Amino acid sequence: MHSTPFSPAEARSARARMGLSAAQVAHSMAACGTPVPPHLVLAWEQGAQAPCDRELFALSDVLWCEATALMGIAPRTLAEHRLARKLTVERLAYRIGMDPTEYRDAEATRQWHGDSWQTRALVEALGLSLRELIGIMGRVDELADHLRAAVDGRWKTFVDPVAEIVVVDATSVGDALRTMHGEFSQFSQRYMGHLVARNDDARLKEVAAERAAYLRRLLDHFWELIGEEGEASPFPLGGR
Repeated sequence: MHSTPFSPAEARSARARMGLSAAQVAHSMAACGTPVPPHLVLAWEQGAQAPCDRELFALSDVLWCEATALMGIAPRTLAEHRLARKLTVERLAYRIGMDPTEYRDAEATRQWHGDSWQTRALVEALGLSLRELIGIMGRVDELADHLRAAVDGRWKTFVDPVAEIVVVDATSVGDALRTMHGEFSQFSQRYMGHLVARNDDARLKEVAAERAAYLRRLLDHFWELIGEEGEASPFPLGGR
């Protein structure tokens, strides 16, 4: 169940900076189309209640501050990134061409099932990259597992699973996995070469260390190869 994050202390500070009374804040919010009684404004500041999404947006407008300031946190979840952009569930769902109930479920379950266009529209609306969205939805470890298996095995088997996670076309994913598989294979070739040549252990340890370092930055390297495909939506929201 989504609960709007809210910092009573930040709300009190913002109102003090503006020099407004609770009654004046309530009056201004009503002028913005979100009427609330003054005692509710005080209840928010005392931590007795929290504003809903629309009330948070109106309050931030009245107090001339970002929604994130009143939230008191840096956005981490899909819902918090939406709030930071002052978007209701209904408005965001409309922008990405998704039923509001389906989108609300995505926030609640942290499971994203939008198609390619909806995903690209989502990251553009929220000012994210595809890589950031994958992190928010908790699929980074799953992607890393696929990449490790791909570079050390039959990379073609993992093209579709990786493409499904990152929402990038299979051709681009395949090119990246093929490149990474080739790079990783060179470590084994070098290691065996030193082994056959009976080189000292220092050479073998050097190759093993380089291999381990390559695996540690596997995700970063993948996104480097994907390049602009992994950034925010490359096309305008006006067309599919």
